[in-house]
Amino acid sequence: MIDTPSLVDQYCHGVLRTELGLGTFEAHLGAQLGGSTALPAAGTTFFDTQTGFAVRRWCPPLLGLEPHCPPARYLARRRELGVAEAGRRLLRASGIATYLVDTGLPDQLAGTGLPDDLTGPAELGTTGAAEAHEIVRLEPLAEQIADTSGTVDAFLANLAEAVHGAAVNAVAFASVAGVRQGLAYTPEPPGPGEVRGAAGRWLAGRPAGGRLTDPVLLRHLLWIAVTAGRPLQLHTGDRDPASVAGFAAATGGLGTDLVLVHAYPHHRAAAGLTGAHPHVYADLGPVLAHTGARAAAVLAEVLERAPFGKLLFSSGAHGLPELHVVAASVFRTALTRVLGEWVMDGAWSRTDAQRVAAMIAGDNARRVYRLARPAVGPRW
Repeated sequence: MIDTPSLVDQYCHGVLRTELGLGTFEAHLGAQLGGSTALPAAGTTFFDTQTGFAVRRWCPPLLGLEPHCPPARYLARRRELGVAEAGRRLLRASGIATYLVDTGLPDQLAGTGLPDDLTGPAELGTTGAAEAHEIVRLEPLAEQIADTSGTVDAFLANLAEAVHGAAVNAVAFASVAGVRQGLAYTPEPPGPGEVRGAAGRWLAGRPAGGRLTDPVLLRHLLWIAVTAGRPLQLHTGDRDPASVAGFAAATGGLGTDLVLVHAYPHHRAAAGLTGAHPHVYADLGPVLAHTGARAAAVLAEVLERAPFGKLLFSSGAHGLPELHVVAASVFRTALTRVLGEWVMDGAWSRTDAQRVAAMIAGDNARRVYRLARPAVGPRW
């Protein structure tokens, strides 16, 4: 048996403060699965997915029910306990000792019809009896600066000041520039004239609250973050992480670690990049929760290519505390199965397997984000 120590959830979001009916709960399941905010098709349910089955496997016992109970019964028990008590029980049973919380998601949920009343880092940490730190998402920060800057010069000056100011308290930055095609052309920092021209065009044509999609400004924003002294998490969505390979090469030796987030189904490519660049890491994230009963196979594929010191656990969860539980439970089960089999086969020693488990569970994240070790052991 491989013991998995307390976990560092190196990328997640807050949980909802609002009570959820079946439809809204399913919508959040769907958003976690593939980014869709739509309800399932008529006659189908998002519970009939690997993530849905994992929720029904791991979460009901934490609320006093049998595993695999029907969704309606589970949600009735959840409402009976109340959202605060249910969240407390679920999060404290997850074995997660530290949360790194991206606070940019409520902005992304605006206009989707989904509840966006998410807990911040401090509240999430209190609910889960864990430490919590903030990850600042760059694009919403830039959009907020655009809302309050009247000129191009003011916008560019305020943007640089805001990013460096945020680095004082944040443990990392996160960016969706790779998803928004900000790295699709050239990875090098744009020149001052190119940046001013792009800023002028974007500010002039931007509707109130409009998203930052200009590739020049996205790239400029990333390079400001590279100079701010914090690790940078790069979302790849369902795109091949090779799209950020040029940026990884261009930032080598500058002292900023890059963490590739949400790389499934291109997890092998992400694992390969971690071996090619000393400062590039890969987030296991919701890839394991998405694959559920197949998680051990996916984890083994990642371990084929990535140096073990380059892999980080996370839940990638937002909205539902159940997703933190599922990610942690599936991760522990998959890691125990894969490493345990290798120990049984004689390919690995138990000592090495235990050391690698500790690295991926939390030690790698503590090194990358310069986190202190928890004062107490795991509570699960």
